[in-house]
Amino acid sequence: MKRPVTPLFGEFSILWRTEMAPQWRRQHRDGVDVIFKKHLLPAFGMRNLSDITKADVMSFRAAVAQLPGRGAKKMSAASINKTMCILRQVMNEAADRFALADIFKSIKRLKSRKPDARPFSFEQVEKICSTIRADFKNYAITRFYTGMRTGEINGLKWKYVDFERELILVREVFSAGEAEEDAKTETSLRDISMLPVVRVALEDQLRSRIPGNDYVFTSKQGHPIDAHNFANRIWYPLLRKLEIEKRRPYETRHTTATLMLAAGESPEWIAKLMGHANTQMLFTVYSRFV
Repeated sequence: MKRPVTPLFGEFSILWRTEMAPQWRRQHRDGVDVIFKKHLLPAFGMRNLSDITKADVMSFRAAVAQLPGRGAKKMSAASINKTMCILRQVMNEAADRFALADIFKSIKRLKSRKPDARPFSFEQVEKICSTIRADFKNYAITRFYTGMRTGEINGLKWKYVDFERELILVREVFSAGEAEEDAKTETSLRDISMLPVVRVALEDQLRSRIPGNDYVFTSKQGHPIDAHNFANRIWYPLLRKLEIEKRRPYETRHTTATLMLAAGESPEWIAKLMGHANTQMLFTVYSRFV
């Protein structure tokens, strides 16, 4: 049987990314481009789509699995699955358009386990908030008691802080040096109830606001907080000083969920606070801490 005439993988990938771009957040778009540049184009870029077989895909995955990951370790199963997922999407679209065989049939994802949540105890939260550098105290309190993601709190603007209704409106994110009017998922666009401790922190933050600055939390220069700078210059040194086991700043979000569950708050309310579509993740991830 004669194979259909198809474009090169590299050519088709440009078209596919252009068509998909409107539904992707910028950060995801950048990540996809990196995967193509680093892995997919070197392996398949100059090959016709119709010439790529299941054996090629399996061989590619085996080769990627031998590449170094973070540190001296090999690439994680999660990273391999992410790369393979992009390849699968491209090839599935090509199969639909050019009547090609489904070369991903029966190819399963590698088993991977998400890192366990490692929330802080209430005592640790109190110690961190009372010891952290003064200009980051309100930032830490707001992170611990709202469950906001890093990009969400770094992108928070004063126009989204409603003191009258005691709400924080999550409408924008700030990540990789750029602001974006978007969120991780549809449910991530949410209104967060302002707990009393958060209101006090935000009112204090407002009093020290740089005139005309849109962002709630900023560096001394008035720029939005850079996630990497905060983690490496403020967060990790503080944990070392307090002799608290090293944990990502993201664990403040996990801490919010466990503190609220321990306080007896409604799971439905907590799920809404966190921007989860339902309560399943609460019971799956956090129930063991309560």
